[in-house]
Amino acid sequence: MHDLLEVTPSGLYCSQGDFYIDPWRRVPRAIVTHAHADHARPGCDRYLCASPGKLLLRERVGSRVPIDTLRFNESITINGVIVSLASSGHILGAAQVILKHGGVTWGVTGDYKTQADPTCDPFQQIEADVLITESTFGLPIYRWEDPAAIAAQMNQWWRDNQQVGRTSVLLAYSLGKAQRLAAMIDPSIGQIVAHGAVMKMVRAYRDSGVRLPPIDGVPPSARKVGGGRALVIAPPSVAGSRWLRLFGDVNVAMVSGWMFLKSECRNRGFEYGFAVSDHADFPGLISVIEGSRARRVLVTHGTAESLAELLRQRGLDASVLPTPLTGERENPRSHPASLG
Repeated sequence: MHDLLEVTPSGLYCSQGDFYIDPWRRVPRAIVTHAHADHARPGCDRYLCASPGKLLLRERVGSRVPIDTLRFNESITINGVIVSLASSGHILGAAQVILKHGGVTWGVTGDYKTQADPTCDPFQQIEADVLITESTFGLPIYRWEDPAAIAAQMNQWWRDNQQVGRTSVLLAYSLGKAQRLAAMIDPSIGQIVAHGAVMKMVRAYRDSGVRLPPIDGVPPSARKVGGGRALVIAPPSVAGSRWLRLFGDVNVAMVSGWMFLKSECRNRGFEYGFAVSDHADFPGLISVIEGSRARRVLVTHGTAESLAELLRQRGLDASVLPTPLTGERENPRSHPASLG
């Protein structure tokens, strides 16, 4: 089977089409699965993304560079390669890339989740001869709880903090996770405020047509914002920073799929954590891989070797595709505020 895609120093490259998918360096033409900074590198000459994610990508790469778009399930031909995009359900505008050439179909999932999320299009199952899949949570222990149950836990935590006059602070990536949380929580409980990095992406979501509850920015000179009753959404980089002093006594919780493991929560220095992930859990990964009907599976990102071995045990032609992508695994205490 001809390898339509290959790993190069600049990223995943299609030589037949002369384009890259989520390149790691500046390249002439980039197809971008979504606007998280580890997938959307600035400096390329031209970009292609799914139309719902154009404003988010524009925030990443600047106002001058050309950005072409495709609607989900629409296709174009680039140097003989048929290219189409399907929703990955990861964040707003996140896409899977489907390439067809010479009678062979390749699918690149990018990051994806199969849980429902009102802030983005739902995951679309694709079929391919060769599937490149992420594996951030590719171990059998990772099985996500119903988002409604997690939302109920967060709302009760917020109410409990209000009873003792402590401001509730949720740490979440500024792009995607923060907006999903805003849609999950109950705005009738109190005021919702957000860090500037989060508000920047909130505005992009709203400008893209996504409905979110009222969210206020934080004035630079504010003191004890919310009087101990507000809920604050901020990027993980603010943990332990002076910025949190704006809210007086606070109760800080990390929101990440890694919070599924209580040991991870403690190791990262958080008393509270909520397991909400924008990546598929283990059953979700298996369902997508099996649903693709792929004859060959290339696994990347996260627990790639473990998942590839399990797939081989199930009779699939599976191997690891090494890339520098890291996904949610970054240390929240050193994670730049601009990252998703």
